[in-house]
Amino acid sequence: MTGRIGSIDRRWFERVASARLPGAEQLLPPLSSAADHGRLWLGTAGVVAALGGPAARRAARRGTGALALASLTTNVLAKYAVRRHRPGLDTVPVVRRLAKDPWTSSFPSGHSASAAAFAVGVALEAPRYGVLVAPLAAAVAFSRVYVGVHYPGDVLAGCALGAAAAAVTCYWWPPRPSPAQLRRTRVTAPALPDGEGLVVVLNSGAGKGVPGRLPAREHLELLLPKAEILAREPGDDLDAVLDEAVARATASGGVLGVCGGDGTVNATARRAASAGLPLAVFPGGTLNHFALDAGTSTFEDTAHAVRRGEAVRVDLGRVRDGDGADVTGFVNTFSIGLYPDLVRKREKLEGRIGKWPAAAVSFVEVLRTATPLRVRLDGRDRVLWLLFAGNGRYVPDGLAPAHRPHMDDGLLDVRTVDAEATLARTRVALSALGGALRRSRVFRAERVEEVRLGGLEDVASLAYDGETAPAPDALVLDKRSAALTVYSPAASLDEIAQRARTLTLAANRGPRGAHT
Repeated sequence: MTGRIGSIDRRWFERVASARLPGAEQLLPPLSSAADHGRLWLGTAGVVAALGGPAARRAARRGTGALALASLTTNVLAKYAVRRHRPGLDTVPVVRRLAKDPWTSSFPSGHSASAAAFAVGVALEAPRYGVLVAPLAAAVAFSRVYVGVHYPGDVLAGCALGAAAAAVTCYWWPPRPSPAQLRRTRVTAPALPDGEGLVVVLNSGAGKGVPGRLPAREHLELLLPKAEILAREPGDDLDAVLDEAVARATASGGVLGVCGGDGTVNATARRAASAGLPLAVFPGGTLNHFALDAGTSTFEDTAHAVRRGEAVRVDLGRVRDGDGADVTGFVNTFSIGLYPDLVRKREKLEGRIGKWPAAAVSFVEVLRTATPLRVRLDGRDRVLWLLFAGNGRYVPDGLAPAHRPHMDDGLLDVRTVDAEATLARTRVALSALGGALRRSRVFRAERVEEVRLGGLEDVASLAYDGETAPAPDALVLDKRSAALTVYSPAASLDEIAQRARTLTLAANRGPRGAHT
C-alpha cells in the first residue's frame, strides 16, 4: 500500500508503537498470542455454551461458524491476493514483541478477522452475549498493532472481512428472532405467583436445568415451589400419568404443565386442548422446538409467564383418517417420506456446521438411497421424495425451517420435493447444496387450511413431533384453530440475568432444599 493511505497507516502505527498504556504490556501480548489459531474464541464459545442457555448455545455455534469462514477466507484467499510486508519493529519496545514473528502477508489481519467474525456472529444470534464478547474482540484486534505485527489498516480490513463472514452465515442459517420480534396473539391465563394450582408432568428423560446441572425437578421446585409435580419414571405409562395430571388440574380449576421433549409436549398439548386447560411448557427435551417457538426457551421464561399470567394463543395440527376419525395431532410438524431420516441426520450435524449446511448434507445422503413415494395429494397423483406439513408457516422455506412468526395463523405449511421431473434427484441435490432449494422447480411450498392424502398403501409410517405411527390408507390434515392457551412471557427476558438469579436461589437454598 502506497500513497497517502499508506502514509497515514504508518503514522498511526508509530503512534500506537510509541504509546505507553498502563497495564497493556502485561495484558495485550499474551492476549494476542492466546488468539493464535482461534484458540481464544473456541474456548470462549465452549464457556458461553456451557454456562448459558439456548440463546448462548446458538450464539456460540454461529460465532464458531463465522470464525471458520473468516479464517478460511483470510488465510487461503485474502493474504495471497494482497502482499504486504509486516511493519518494522524498531519503534516497538522489546517487551511487547511476540516470541515468534509471523511470516505471512500483513494484509489483512487474520486475528482481527477471526475476532470480528466471532463477536459479530455471537451478536447476530444473541445481542446481549455479543456485548460481553465485543470488548475482548476489540482488545485482540488492537493488540495486533500494539505488538507490532500489523498496521492499523490491516486490522480494519480484517475486522471488515470478519464482520462480512458473520453476515454471510445468515444466508445459510438465518438467526432466530427474539421473542419480542415474533407476532403472537396475546391472551390472559391464570396467574400463579408460586405455582399453586399448576400440575406438571415431568418426563424422567427430561434435560438438565441450570449450570451446576441442577436436575429438572429441583429446577421446577426452585422457581415454582407450590407446583405439583407428577414424575413419569422409566416403565411408567405416559398416558396414565398424563390422564392423572389432567384430572387433578381439572378438579382444582388449575393449569396443566409439562417438562419433556416435543413428543411429550404433543401428548400433553392434545389433552390440554380437549380439557380446556392452559398449558405451561418447560423445555426439558433435547431440541424443544415448540417451546422455542412459543417464546419459552428456558424454565425461567415459563415460570415468569406462569407467575404473571401471560400467555399466547396456539393452533393444534390434526391428523384424521379417511373416515374422519382422529389418528393423532401435532404441535410442530408432520411428515411422510424421507423427512424423518433427514431430520435425524441433520440434528447430529447441525451443532457442528449449522442448521442449513447440515440439512443440505443430510438431504443428499438420504436422497442417495431413498425410494420415492406415490401418493394422491388433494386428488392429484404425485411422486414425491417427501411431504412436510408444519403447524403454521415456518421460515425460511427449504429443508431447514427455523421458526414460526405466528402460532395461530390457521394454516398448514406444506412442502414437497417432486421426484418426477427430469433428473429430479440430481437437481434437488445440487439445489440443496447450493442453498437454493426454495427456488428450485422440484421444490414446492404452499400454505393451506387442509391437505388430503390418499393412496398411502405403500407408506409404512408417518412422523409427527419426533414420534412415528402406522399410516392409514388415507389422511386428512387440518387445524384446530386457537385450540391452546400456552404460557409465554409478554416481553423478552434477559437470559443472563435470569440464570444468575436462579443460581443465586439455588445457592441460598442449599443442598436438598435446606435454606442456608
